[in-house]
Amino acid sequence: MELTAEAILARLQELRSDEERKKYHRYFDFEDDAADSFIGVRMGEVFALAKQCVLTPPAEIEKLMESDIHEARAAAMSIMAKQYQAKKTTPERKQELFELYLRRHDRINNWDLVDLAAYYVIGPHLVDRPRDILYRLAKSENMWERRTATLATFSFIRRGQLDDAFAIAELLLDDPEDLVHKAVGWMLRSTDTNRPALNAFLDRHAARMPRVMLRNALEHYVPDERARYLAMGKAK
Repeated sequence: MELTAEAILARLQELRSDEERKKYHRYFDFEDDAADSFIGVRMGEVFALAKQCVLTPPAEIEKLMESDIHEARAAAMSIMAKQYQAKKTTPERKQELFELYLRRHDRINNWDLVDLAAYYVIGPHLVDRPRDILYRLAKSENMWERRTATLATFSFIRRGQLDDAFAIAELLLDDPEDLVHKAVGWMLRSTDTNRPALNAFLDRHAARMPRVMLRNALEHYVPDERARYLAMGKAK
């Protein structure tokens, strides 16, 4: 198939299912007549299509991002992630994909869209570069940009570089959004490869942490240790 937004959208329309669309109500809050909504394509099929279209040019990926169809934007983010990770992708193309993600964050407007590419584009791109952009995103009024900031730190955590993960988590301790709390908790849980460092963070901040953030951070703790930190944390 042609590697164009038009061709990818046409294929998504062929894959649509009313039954699958109903299932999405379990995971996403959307109105049936909303402009920004779902057509009912199973995510496994979206990801398979993205793999088939991994060489799609960034300009066409951006056109997909502009679609009102959620599955089209999911395909765009999956293509972006797969293309960034491909061995033959040039440094210049990786830079272009990184810039596209940030420039069109207005179209990355749900938790799954952030998760599909923040891990695989934003974090990896900053491993050997200044990370100031993550701190700007962490202070954004846009909750999805804040979620990007924390999820991107996973690339650093995997390399034993925990400072940015802890610093951004601290910036987001008082965040008003549950979907940001969960993401911060997951990143803190990932730092458990260095338990003393995570303990030190929890000793300082458990009392301030939203409950879901704290529970996620403590997932690998034994019951007695978990209970001690939960007793320190917020009641809600």
